[in-house]
Amino acid sequence: MSIERIGAERTGAGGQALPFSPAVRAGDFIFISGQIAMTETGEIESGGIESQTRRTMENLIAVLRKAGCTLEDVAKVNVWLDDPRDFWTFNRVYASYFPNGAPARSTVRSQLMVDAKVEIDATVYKPVR
Repeated sequence: MSIERIGAERTGAGGQALPFSPAVRAGDFIFISGQIAMTETGEIESGGIESQTRRTMENLIAVLRKAGCTLEDVAKVNVWLDDPRDFWTFNRVYASYFPNGAPARSTVRSQLMVDAKVEIDATVYKPVR
């Protein structure tokens, strides 16, 4: 089994190179790196948990698309929230992206490495054809 790195290198604030692949395929599984509410300019989306959750989910969808996948292929999601008081608002926005049923999920409170309110990574099952 070979490892395939998917997606171009990303840059953060100030054009700093980020030392990870957006996604990696290992056999029938694709591992999506943690996504945050980073805009195209490398800055964090302004606003609260609602706007940051939407941007984070759209970033996740963009990486899934590069890997030839959709949210329907996601088997497991890990979520880190900076503030536990955001949990219910996060859930409402997150659920809107999974109208046909959500994947397995873990959610924890954690101080994030950047000034974001939420980070989401995913494990995808998409058999190689």
